[in-house]
Amino acid sequence: MPDIAQSTPTLRQLELFLSLASSDGIASAGARLGMTPSATSHALRALETVLGTAVVDRNGSHLALTHAGQLILPHVRDVFMALHLVQTTAAASAGLKTGKLRIGSFGPSSSLNLLPPLLEKFKARYPGIEVYVTEKPDAEIEQDLVEKRIEIGVVTLPKAQFDTHPLAVDEFVAVLPEQHPLAARATVSLKDLAAYPLVLTHAGSQELVSRLFARSEIRPTVTHELSQLLSILEFVARGQGVSIIAALAAPARFEGVVYRSLAPRASRRIGLACLSEKRLSPAAWALWQQAKTLPAKKTA
Repeated sequence: MPDIAQSTPTLRQLELFLSLASSDGIASAGARLGMTPSATSHALRALETVLGTAVVDRNGSHLALTHAGQLILPHVRDVFMALHLVQTTAAASAGLKTGKLRIGSFGPSSSLNLLPPLLEKFKARYPGIEVYVTEKPDAEIEQDLVEKRIEIGVVTLPKAQFDTHPLAVDEFVAVLPEQHPLAARATVSLKDLAAYPLVLTHAGSQELVSRLFARSEIRPTVTHELSQLLSILEFVARGQGVSIIAALAAPARFEGVVYRSLAPRASRRIGLACLSEKRLSPAAWALWQQAKTLPAKKTA
């Protein structure tokens, strides 16, 4: 009789395989899991030995899965989803007294304003459920949902490939130095804003802001591209330019800057996303249903 332990991939090997599917290199895939390059190479060789075929194409200039790797990828994802459902279903049998829920958040708008009140009510009702929140760019949250690293993500909408539930409509606002000539106005036009150096966000809203100018056929002069919100606000406060950010991401007060409405007005929709509402674990389902009882927030 064959030794099952030697003929079946380990969960660690399969976890590495999932990481390989979304990484740009073998070493970086292992590093995401806290593995050394040596341990990564050993685990990959062991996985391919057990499977009897290569899962990574080592001949190309970039990391890619072989045909066999592409075929088994969805099944490996199903393995981890099934394991998670085993854990959460067992927890549900105890009335959701214990369990884990992993959520992704795309940035300050959700992490600072949308998730905290939602999770506060959830924890009050289900204190035994451990909730883990990971903050990443919108595209990475989508990838984590597909790879089943998280069950629910807070993302910008629409997302046709997921089941979604709207949480908020978030208006974009102009950010100006306190003593700026445009600060005296209640509303600032894109055309007037484009006359000054623009500090552009390099985070999730960059594409939306760029499209906003493109639709109005305006070409702003971008002098800085920054990914951190506090960096953008500090640059504006020190007179390095003006900016546009989402209202939900903006702190109520930041010394040296003011916020003004845009003309034309622009907004984005934010919501929860999951692979399938019908296949959520009991803990994720409870959070999803709780979100449905809350009115959508509007900053516009």
